[in-house]
This record gives sequence, C-alpha cells and structure tokens, in this order.
Amino acid sequence: MMQASRRERRPYLREWLTLSLALLVFVALASSRGSLARLDHLVQDLGSRLLAQAAAQDIAVVAMDDRSIAAIGRWPWRRALHAELVNRISAQHPRAIGLDILLGEDDPDYPQDDALLAHAIARSGRVVLPVAQRGQGSTDAADLPLPALRQAARQIGHVQAQVDADGITRGVFEYEGPQPAPWPHFSTALRCAGAQAEPAACRGNALPAAGPWVREELRLLRFARGTPPFPTYAYIDVLKGRVPVDAFLGKYVLVGATATGLGDFFAAPVASGSERIAGVELLAHALHTQLSGLDIRAASAAQATAFNTALVAAALAGLWLLGPLGSLLACALLWLAAIALTLLAPGLWGLQLAPAAALVGILAAYPLWSWRRLSFAAHFLQRELRALRQDGMPAAQDSTPPLLSADRLEQRIHAVESATQQLRDLHRFIAGSLEHLPSPTFVCDQAGRITLANQAAQAFAQQQGSLQHQPLMEVLAPLVRPEGSQPLLSQWPPQPLSQEGRDRQGRRWLMLTNAFAQQTEQHWLVTLVDLTEMRQAQEQRDRALHFISHDLRAPVASILTLLEMQRELPNPMPESELRARIERHARTALEMAQNFMQLASAQTQALRRTPLDLAMLLQEVVQQCWALAQARQVTLTCAALPAQAPCEGDRHLLQRTLTNLLTNAIKFTAPGTEVACSLRPQGALWEIAVRDQGPGIAPERQTELFQPFRRLHGASHPQIEGVGLGLAFVHEVARRHGGSIQAQSDGLHGSTFVLRLPMA
Repeated sequence: MMQASRRERRPYLREWLTLSLALLVFVALASSRGSLARLDHLVQDLGSRLLAQAAAQDIAVVAMDDRSIAAIGRWPWRRALHAELVNRISAQHPRAIGLDILLGEDDPDYPQDDALLAHAIARSGRVVLPVAQRGQGSTDAADLPLPALRQAARQIGHVQAQVDADGITRGVFEYEGPQPAPWPHFSTALRCAGAQAEPAACRGNALPAAGPWVREELRLLRFARGTPPFPTYAYIDVLKGRVPVDAFLGKYVLVGATATGLGDFFAAPVASGSERIAGVELLAHALHTQLSGLDIRAASAAQATAFNTALVAAALAGLWLLGPLGSLLACALLWLAAIALTLLAPGLWGLQLAPAAALVGILAAYPLWSWRRLSFAAHFLQRELRALRQDGMPAAQDSTPPLLSADRLEQRIHAVESATQQLRDLHRFIAGSLEHLPSPTFVCDQAGRITLANQAAQAFAQQQGSLQHQPLMEVLAPLVRPEGSQPLLSQWPPQPLSQEGRDRQGRRWLMLTNAFAQQTEQHWLVTLVDLTEMRQAQEQRDRALHFISHDLRAPVASILTLLEMQRELPNPMPESELRARIERHARTALEMAQNFMQLASAQTQALRRTPLDLAMLLQEVVQQCWALAQARQVTLTCAALPAQAPCEGDRHLLQRTLTNLLTNAIKFTAPGTEVACSLRPQGALWEIAVRDQGPGIAPERQTELFQPFRRLHGASHPQIEGVGLGLAFVHEVARRHGGSIQAQSDGLHGSTFVLRLPMA
C-alpha cells in the first residue's frame, strides 16, 4: 500500500516540480530584466505616500510664484533683484542659500547687475548655484553660471532629475557631469555649503572636466508629506521684508520658480492626479532625503531576483505542504508580506525592492496549481475506478445522475463515491466482525506494530488508550512460557506459529499467528485463545481418574485382600476383627465417594439461597463435631457468638463447609490440645475463624490447600486418611456465595482458617 501511494505521488510531484520550475524561471527573468517596472513603481509609490515623513524643519523655499510675477513683472527679472534677495536672506544668517536659477548668459540691458549679484553672492559666502546639461557628449554640454558668479559661489551642484519610463521622477544621481570629476547634486552641494557633508563629496566652484558626461550613484527620494511640505515664502514678500525676522535663521533656503509656465515641473509619486511639483520643490525633497539620513538605493538585479524567487518558492512550498485552505492563506500572507517588505525596506535597509515579479508569481501560483491538481485528481479518479472494477468491485447500484451529467469530473466523482461506499460498508463489516470476536485478536504490520485490535484485545492489554501503533511484543510482555519466565513472544516474526503460555494471574493462553500479504507488505493476524477452563477441566479429569484408579480403589483392594487372607491363611483372624476392618475400609471408600460427589455438586448445583443465622448454624456444627473431638481427646471451644448473624445462602452447603473446617482441624490437632472457633463482623462480611494446634502449613504452599486432590501432610501424617477434597469443597462454596477462604500459618505452630461470607 505504501509503495502504491508512492507511485501515485510521483506524477503529483512531477506536476509540482514542473509548475515550480516554470514559475521560478519566469520570476527570475522578470526580476533581472525589470519587465514589470510599472507594477513595481505602483507598489513603491504607494509606500512613498503611506510612509512619507514630515518635512525637515531646517528647509525653507522662496518661490517665484504667480503673485510675485504679477507684482514684479514678466520674466526675466533684473539680477539686481536677485542680489537684493540674497542680501535680505543672508541677513537672517541661513545655513546655505540655493539659487535654482540658471545664470549662464550676460544681461545686455543691465550689465552692472551681474556685478551686483556676484558681490552679494561673495559677501554671503553660502550661496550654491546650479549647473545643468545642455547637450550630449561634449565638454560644453554643461550650462554653467557666468564666470564671475561661479567664482563668487560657495558651491556648484547639478539640478538634473532622473525621469522613469512612466514619466515620474523618483530619484536623482548623486554625481553628474563630465568625467572624471562630475558635480555633486544640488542638495549635496547645499550640505557642503552648510558644512554638513563629507569634504570628499564637495567640489566647490571648480570648472568642468574635459571628459564625457556621466551619471553616477542613483539615489531614490523619500518625499516629505504636506501641502506644501516645506515653509514657502513668496519672492516679493522677501524683497519687501514681509517675512518673520527669523524665517531663514539656520535653515537651507532654496530659491526657485513655481509660477505657471516658469521653470521645470516634474511628476512625482506624491503628486495627485495631473498635479506636478516645481523643480525647486524636487530639490527640497532631495535635500530632505539627505537630511533625514535616508540613503535609499534601488535593489540590484541579483537582489531583486533573490527576493522575488524566495517569496515565490515559499508560496510553492506552501502549495505542496498545505491543504487548499492553508495554501490559499499562505499565498495571501506571502503576497501581503511582499508588499510590506517593499514598503519597509527603504527605512530598514535603505533598499528599494521591486516586488512585481513576486506578486505576479504568487497570484499565478495558486490558480495554476489548482488547475493542475484538479486535472490530476480527475485522471486519478478515473484510474482508481478502473482498478476497482478490475479487482471485481460490482457496478454501483445507485443510478442517480450527477448534477452536471456533462462534467466528466463530476461523473468520475459520482462513480468513485459509489464504489467507495461499497468499500466502506465492507470495511465496517470486517471491522465489526473482528471487533466482536470473543478472543483477543490483533492485526500487525511487518514491523510488529498493531494496526487493528478488537475489544477483547483491549481488555486483555488493560489499557485505556488505543493500541494502534504499539509494538505487539510490549503488549504481550505479560505472557510467559509455561515452563519458565521467558516471554512467550520474544522475536518478530513469531516462531513457531502456535505457542502456549500463561499470564501473571495463572491463566493459560494459546497464541495463534498467521501471516498474510496485503499489496507488497506482509501483515500478521495474532489470536489469543483462553485455555484456562479447558486446562482446569483437564486437570480435574486427570485427578478424578487418579481418584477412581488409586484412592477409591485402595480401600476396596484392602477389603479383597482381607477376605483372601481369611480364606488362605492357616490362622485366620477373629471374625469380629475382620468385620471391623472391612467396615472401616468400606466407610473410607464411602466417605471418599461422598466427598467427591459433594465437590461436584458444589461446583455445578444451583444454590438454594434462604435467609439463615450463621451463629445458630455454627453452634449446630460444633455440637455435631463434639463427639469426634472427644474421641480424639481434643477440646472444642467456641468464643462468644453474636446474638444474630444474618446471612443468605444454601444452608446445606454452608453447614457442610463449616463441618469440613472443624473436622479437618480436629484431625490435625494433637491430643490434649484444643480447636477454637469464633464468629465476628468485619465490615460487610461475617468472619468465621477456626484455629487448630496442628503442624502448620508453610506459607509458600498455602495456595495449594484449596486445590482438589492436594494433600500437603500425606508424608508427615500418613495415618490421617483423605484425598484432599474437603478444603476444595470449602473454597468452591465460599466462592459461589461471594465470599472467600484464607489460611494463616507460620508453618510451625498450627493454622487458622478464616471463612468470610457476605452479610444479609
């Protein structure tokens, strides 16, 4: 059965491996090539909006907005205004000033304004000017400030932005410009001017290098929340002094255009709908990212591939190991985990993950695997139904059509359901038959572990829990061989197939074992047959035969010997002596026969229970035995008896029982001593004790006293006649009345027999 299950599992495993390989290859290719970048951006932008932080408090924006345009006039403005703006901002001691205004051409109308602006920039000592790319691949591709302005500026930084394929700006390059010394980004240049950047990152106001234009170290932005996110002041308000006196104290101040149609505008993840943000705001967000300590880099192709394939592999493992509901929950949790890790990774590890391939792979894994599993189930049902019919399973009697008669899977399920019901009924019949077998029966596998056990087996093992999967050798450990203490079942498989043993209670058992094959495995049927009653009956028969052939024959043979001696001897004994001897032997034979009949009657005769008084019955028996005691010179005493000792039982059998106890004690008591009897209540029992002054009984032999045909003093007291039936009769009567008989002796000085009977 196990091998058959493995055969069925192999194509199932192949289906899973094929699906897993196909999905993992797709995820790896999609991750390494960025084929699902748009979906990646959706998740990443969601994280940018949900986890956006409050703007840094040390950033302020001076906006050349529509109100300033209306107040000052059309663009371009005189550079003398820019010089005045720099002076007013510098008066509040900002950390750095960033003029996001391209100043690469002379002003022919007001040439003196360039000098004013250069003087204001130089006097401030903390101004950063922008540089932009004008062409491609030549040394004059940089749109630099005028030489006078460049030399007056503290730092120069590029203001290029990285626009993705969907038109949204999500990052900037840390360095951009001609090789081998590209300019740092404008936000880094501001930090250099504010003395908060590493000196190695700062280039000051140096001229461009001679190499081609390069872009290095893409940094992703973490946009700040708020509308607007940064404190913003109108250009005209700053010129007219309509801002607080400490508006720019210790802050990074960015000056740039926000008016409609003026300057560059970018689509950003935090923008809603068709809204865009001005270039100066993008620079503020880049500065905010750096000041927040967030160095976010896009995951490499290898990192993205490892991340996505690990999640999809976990989902595929869940599909294989878990059930339908469990695998669905696992896929849902992994899908959410991919999103959660993408949202949290920038803050935790400074890494921007691309989860689209994992999301698509996990979403596709469950329906694809369900389809393949359903297809496999349909083929499996058809194959099993065919196998059942080949094994002789009759066609189903129920001809009720399935709900969708055109659905092949539904038809197969209906057919297999009918066949399964027949197998289930057959299994119940077999299990019920096994369960009601009277003998303990076990079914074991080839390793000796129990697979089935009936009620009788459970009772034999005396265990509360199930016996399944327990080793049979441990369950049958109490069974030992009749001739010693060696376990009856000492090896597996058992040899020989039929063995007899005994348990701790002395019961005799016959263990029958039979091997049978199921599929490719061998199983064993083990049955225990209780031989106790049969062995006891056999022993009693042997003893009866011994009694008839030996004990009962002895007095008859003695009579015949006396008669033969009387005829043949020349000096025959007196006739009176002959008659006396014959009478004694005849009475002995008669007594033996009566004892044997009484024991048989006590074992088989129905009890005639009547209310009686044990005290009165004991007095009667003592009076009957008084003459025997006198003849043997034994004093018979009886302690003070209760006024009444109500009991219910067979009067004749109980009287004979008490008589046997007293006469047995008198026979074994030495002349000149006494036999004492007593009656007293002991809980719910009456306790009758008979004490003699005989030779005593060894403790190890006291259990043999009440077995038929056992005489323990045949060698020490051969003059006392008997065959060992009297005490066996007492034991049987006590047992049938719900009582007990017990011998108490130290083996040296007399014995006490205690008879216990239930009170009425």
